[in-house]
Amino acid sequence: MTPLELAANGVMAASIGLAAVNHVATWPLGIVGCLLFGVLFHGTQLYADALLQVFFVATSVAGWRRWRREDLPPVTRTTPRALAGMAGAAAAVALAHGALLRAFTDAWAPFADAAVLAFSVVAQLLLMRRRLETWAFWLLVNTVSVPLFASRGLWVTAGLYAVFWCNAWWGGWRWWRQWRAATGGAP
Repeated sequence: MTPLELAANGVMAASIGLAAVNHVATWPLGIVGCLLFGVLFHGTQLYADALLQVFFVATSVAGWRRWRREDLPPVTRTTPRALAGMAGAAAAVALAHGALLRAFTDAWAPFADAAVLAFSVVAQLLLMRRRLETWAFWLLVNTVSVPLFASRGLWVTAGLYAVFWCNAWWGGWRWWRQWRAATGGAP
């Protein structure tokens, strides 16, 4: 455990907790946490996760701007067809990127690393749009991330992602309640 790992985890824990309660401050804290995690993951040969942090910084800026708009609905839904397309695209990207990482780098677990990247992209895009289904994708990402980070000795990070897994259940429940209250449960 390094000071860098502790700092990254502390900042991201605050950011993810704020996302679950639908608070705009999730985004600026997320930017700081992603920068810290980018350095940490690169140093532990988790290159897809390091690259993912660059994406997260960019989308956090966009999410911050989007969530500050007053006319944005608090929570909405995504169609099953769109979800299936996103999941299929993420799986294809994970396989292709994993193959590239395996062939051209010394990546530790190229396919798991690539799956975290691909499905996190979908989850983040859904989060930016306040789509309820973001939490199902975060559950999948966290399920893969916990053993991946533990395998690299990032025990604090693995523990935090276990907490993120619980937070994804809680966030999904909270957002579902907000969606039900706003729509009466209509799709």
